[in-house]
Amino acid sequence: MAEQIATAETMALWRAEQGKAVPGRGPIPTPGAEQVLIRVAACGVNRADLLQVAGHYPPPAGAPDHLGLEVSGIVEVAAGPFQKGDRVMALLAGGGYAEYVAVHVGSVLPVPATMSMSTAAALPEAFVTAYQCLFALGGLKAGERVLIHAGASGVGTAAIQLARAAGAEVTVTCGSQEKASRCVSLGADQAINRRTQDFADHLTGVDVVLDPVGGDYLARNLRIMAPQGRLIQIAMMGGRRAEVDLAQLLAKRLTLIGSTLRSQPQAVKTELVQGLWSDFGEAFHDGRIAPLVDSRYDFESVPEAHRRMAENGNIGKLVLELNSVCP
Repeated sequence: MAEQIATAETMALWRAEQGKAVPGRGPIPTPGAEQVLIRVAACGVNRADLLQVAGHYPPPAGAPDHLGLEVSGIVEVAAGPFQKGDRVMALLAGGGYAEYVAVHVGSVLPVPATMSMSTAAALPEAFVTAYQCLFALGGLKAGERVLIHAGASGVGTAAIQLARAAGAEVTVTCGSQEKASRCVSLGADQAINRRTQDFADHLTGVDVVLDPVGGDYLARNLRIMAPQGRLIQIAMMGGRRAEVDLAQLLAKRLTLIGSTLRSQPQAVKTELVQGLWSDFGEAFHDGRIAPLVDSRYDFESVPEAHRRMAENGNIGKLVLELNSVCP
């Protein structure tokens, strides 16, 4: 399991802001078998970080208690295909708000030469999650119709690009006209502003739905889905309970799938990380697909970054930069 060390300054701020006990300084982690040691350049911010602070999303057994599910940085201790000095990015089970991380080589990817380290830190969690939901679980195929809720989120902006690259017809929902416009610029065929329109009044025949909202979205999702449609539920921002119309479920032969990434075994994470790169790595390298970064913060501004996410102000990802390393 990955081990991490947090910067003293960031963790002191975090304690003051949240009243939580979190790690301070400690020894640089010693990488285990099949692990690389990475000197962190930047770390992605995810809604899971806020949920963990609130006590709703504890880290899996053996993972660090402090925050951070993805990083970019420089290899300090090599393993597998990676050499000392390589620019890499990695998916973590926790602890990425740190100066160093040790992580299994299966969760590590090279940073394309054209991509900044800051942008790379926004890639692993969002894109691996989107890849898992759309393809590994949703079986999305070229020509199918996909609905992505919260399209302007980190996962949403990743899913738009992957689905579009795979030849799917993409519709998203989002919370403002500005967000809708940005989603269309990323490749969505249609963007529905949920504040002015009900998506269920405008859609039908959707093959795959990617939904982090839950709650009263469930009934409407089922209504607009095509026969043999697949609904992938990845969060419950709109509530954890909802009624299911079993008649619709049966008549359309629908599939409802719940999904998480963080607690998956390393073998599953390796398959997903490497599958993403096998299927879409060329598009990342030539710049056709890239994380959309909303804003960047230094490590001392963690509370500010979290407030922006809590207020749903971001379009795309938020990134923390460790300035001594990140160009």
